[in-house]
Order: sequence, then C-alpha cells, then structure tokens
Amino acid sequence: MVEPFTSERHERLRKEVRSFAEAEVAPLVPEMEASRTVQYELSRKIAEQGWIGVTIDTDHGGMGLGHLAKTVIIEELSRVSGAMGAMAQASQLGVAKIVHFGDDRQKKTWLPEIASGACLPTIAVTEPESGGHVLGMATTAVRDGDDYVLNGSKVFVGNSHVGDLHGVVVRTGPGSKGLSAFLVEADRPGFSLGEHVPSMGLHGFSFGELVFEDCRVPAANRLGDEGDGLPVAYSSSVLYGRANLAAVSLGIHQAIVEETLAYASEQQRYGKPLAELPNIKIKLGMMQSRLMTARIALYHAVHLLDRGLPCDAELMNAKLVNVESSLDSARNAMEVHAACGLFTDRPLERYVRDAQHIFAPAGTSDIQLLRLAEFGLGSSKGQWSERLAAPFAPEYASA
Repeated sequence: MVEPFTSERHERLRKEVRSFAEAEVAPLVPEMEASRTVQYELSRKIAEQGWIGVTIDTDHGGMGLGHLAKTVIIEELSRVSGAMGAMAQASQLGVAKIVHFGDDRQKKTWLPEIASGACLPTIAVTEPESGGHVLGMATTAVRDGDDYVLNGSKVFVGNSHVGDLHGVVVRTGPGSKGLSAFLVEADRPGFSLGEHVPSMGLHGFSFGELVFEDCRVPAANRLGDEGDGLPVAYSSSVLYGRANLAAVSLGIHQAIVEETLAYASEQQRYGKPLAELPNIKIKLGMMQSRLMTARIALYHAVHLLDRGLPCDAELMNAKLVNVESSLDSARNAMEVHAACGLFTDRPLERYVRDAQHIFAPAGTSDIQLLRLAEFGLGSSKGQWSERLAAPFAPEYASA
C-alpha cells in the first residue's frame, strides 16, 4: 500500500485493473501502434468494467469510491497503455459536469448509463481560433423556443470519436457571463465529427473535432442556468482534469522506470550489468526518486479532494510535478537505453511519445506555475475544491 493514502480496497482495485490491463489491453498495443486508429471496442470494454463510474455515487449506479480510487484506475491503465488511460480520464471529465451541474433529471438519466459503461461522456471547450482562451470561444447557442441551436466547432476533444454524450460549452451572450453548457447526444441532427487525424502518440485514443451545424438541443439539456458555462469549464478542469492527467503521467512514468530498470539489469557492459555502472545507477536513482515524489504529490492532492478539503493548489502542483517528472525521467531513460531506445522492439519510444501529450491539457506547466504563484501571493480568486468538492464516505477506505 502507499501509506498513508491507499487502503486495502484501493489496492484490490489496483490489482483488478492491472490484471485487466495486462490481459486485455497489452496484447492490443502493437496493433494500436501500427494502425493508429481509434479503439472503439476496447474503449467500450474498459467502460463496461464500471470504472468510469468510480466517482459516481452508488444511488446512481456508480462505485462511489472517490478520486483516489479514480487515480489508481487511470494510473494502472496508463502503465500499460497511455492511450487507454487517457480514454478513461477524458470520460471522467464528462462525469464531472453532470455530477456538479446536472439537475435531478439529468443525473437520473445519464449517470447510471455512464456507470454501467453504456455511455461515454466528454467535455468540449477548446476551439480552433481561441485555443485555451476560454473567453475567446465563438461557437454559439441561440435560443429558439424550447430548443437552442448550436453552430461552430470544438477541437482537441478527448474521446471525440467514441463519445456518446458531449458536454459542450458555448457562447449564449457577451462576456464571462455569456457562456453556457449543454449536453449534446452524438446522434443529434446537425452534429458531426471531423476526420480522425493520428497524432505523435496515444495511438488508439481520439481527441478530435466536433462540428455543429444548426444542431438543435432541447433547453432541458442545458447544464445549470445560462451563464454557468465558465464554472462548468473551469471546475471540470481543476477538480478532475489536473488530477486525471497527473494520473496518466504517473502511469506512464511508472512504465518508464520499470522498463529502464529491466533494461539496465539485462544489458552487460564491462563484464557486469549496465545498472552497476555508477553513472547509470545515479540516473536510475534519480528516476526512482522522481517517481516516488510524483506519486506522493498526486495521492496527497486527491486524498484531500476526497475529504472535501480545499486543495486547488495541491491539484495544480500534482499536475505540474507529474508531467515534468515523467518528461525528465523519459530523457534519462533514453540516455540509459541510448540507440536501443529509438526502436520499437522495446516500448520506451512509445512511452516518450505518449508522455509529451499530457503537457498541455488542463494548463501547461507555465499555467500551473502562474496559478501557484497567485496562491502563494494570496491573489487567487477562490478555490473550486472548496466550492464544489463533497467528501466521499470515509467508510469506503476499509470496504
């Protein structure tokens, strides 16, 4: 166990996910890398395990185990496949908007479907022209009777091509109060997907374009009131996005360290294992130290979140530390492997490519540093974890 954070229940869950990932996901990784296509069936199979519902309460069919359990799930999937870890974390962003902003009808309609694996949700905020500048978005929703009519597009949407229910933040008026959020089913007329374009890494995961052309959405699908779009976008990113992406980085980091330790132990130089050379051993020690520090930073942050305590700064730091540590260890791993790290007969080159993808979403490292500076200076504008996080039942830890 990772004392003092994980319980026996968490560790049983870890074994369950690791066993599944090694048996069901690992054999498909070569095909995922070769084809670079979206893994529809595997994404569904993972969802059917019930893990997307880990933070959904039991009254709505979920596991009700909280953010630390969610972290363990994403971490263990990412250790085997960064793409499938990314798939699981992106769906969790879709969960967040309904849990925190959905009305009773929306929760009763969608949360059980998500928990069972029958529905994969997404969240869509980024646009081609505005990027991460949320207030610069131009996709619109215009009220027309009992409907809203959506026009525009969203890009870099996690699970774009496997999602069933898209949480879309669009402009309904001017300024920061002019953003609203809607649940848009993937089979609605006027909704379409851009072509899936393979990327550098995370092969098997889709993060593409959603297109809205006079797409009619019932007003009943609006999340919260008109003007709640900014809180939907920001809170999902802070409470779920940063921790989720940190968990993907952590899983990839674990894989990097395991692979490098194995390689250095197997390879012989000067009549003894490569790992016995002092300069190599120092690099291995640095990697191990970073991994331990990164895990503690993340587990501590989600431990606080599970208890309903203010932890925005800890979540920012967890994302920063995990992303930067995994990238630093990836470089050390390539130094240890040398030319052998460049070829696909070992998985390191995949880990290095996948690790790069986690840098920008939910804020680059520069953004995390700016926000942490504001926290230290006392100029931050409140904490989403204080406003929205509710403690999970303490008895889950020993269940």
